[in-house]
Amino acid sequence: MYHPYFRGKQFELITVRELAVLLAEKNFVPVIEPVREALGGLKKALSAVCAAGGRAIVIVNPYHGDHQEDGTSITGLLQEGFIGTDSVAAGILLRSDMTVDDVLACYEHHADHHPVLVHAGFTAPKALATELEDGMLGITNVFVEDHAKLLYRRHFDQGARILVRDGFKRQRNADYPAMEEFSDLHVTYGELGMVGFGDFLIVGDVYSEGGGPAYAVAIHLTFIDPDKDDVMYIYHFVSDTKDTPTDPAGKFGQALAKLITKLDSGTSHILETEAVKEFRDLHAKGHFPGLGYVKKLSMKHHIETLASYLG
Repeated sequence: MYHPYFRGKQFELITVRELAVLLAEKNFVPVIEPVREALGGLKKALSAVCAAGGRAIVIVNPYHGDHQEDGTSITGLLQEGFIGTDSVAAGILLRSDMTVDDVLACYEHHADHHPVLVHAGFTAPKALATELEDGMLGITNVFVEDHAKLLYRRHFDQGARILVRDGFKRQRNADYPAMEEFSDLHVTYGELGMVGFGDFLIVGDVYSEGGGPAYAVAIHLTFIDPDKDDVMYIYHFVSDTKDTPTDPAGKFGQALAKLITKLDSGTSHILETEAVKEFRDLHAKGHFPGLGYVKKLSMKHHIETLASYLG
């Protein structure tokens, strides 16, 4: 079903933890690429997923962040805390700098954790598929669409296949349009021969460490439009003030006021999720919880929206 792809920063992991019950109920399986050296937040998130009876995929060889040179500590966390459970699978990120032998060695090393192949730039799909032929039926393949086109994916058509599309067009906050299309994959994934789909939520696949002053503040909220074949769109509520790095609270208030106006118009198609209720509460109180918290609410709303749509 749905596989949201998270980079394991603080608020991404808190999102997984807080939504663990919903994720489990809907059979949603988060993919987590740990990017921070400290793994305490990841352990809490995975423990919450397991306690809720859910499942998660953890990338053991991240391409981004503090573990890109060595994922040993991630493997150690899985072996110490999550061995003997079907809840946590080891995700192997297949990038352009890996050989077939590298993939097979990593696969064998994590055989106790039901390895999942995450295809994101690998260049030898035919050779790998040949090597894996006997066990292909038991392997789950997650394809990052921008790096794994149709011809690539055909090599792995014997296993379970999940397609992850980046629907978020990342740009400077000040430059976002009021609204744009996000994705139709939640409607079409079955027609593409997939058993599930995923996305990078309202963050996008482009990785950044963050930081730096926000000259403009943007709140990103997704919605599904029943009048347009259930395509998902995204609103970008951007502050009016865009030319100074100061006063993020004031700029958040401007963006939030636009969000509330759109909600109250009755024409937004935005689902009144728990996250939206919290946005309403922040507006009523005039409170700014910090930009990381705002991003968390947008991610929660996105997952809640898909949970409602997929029943």
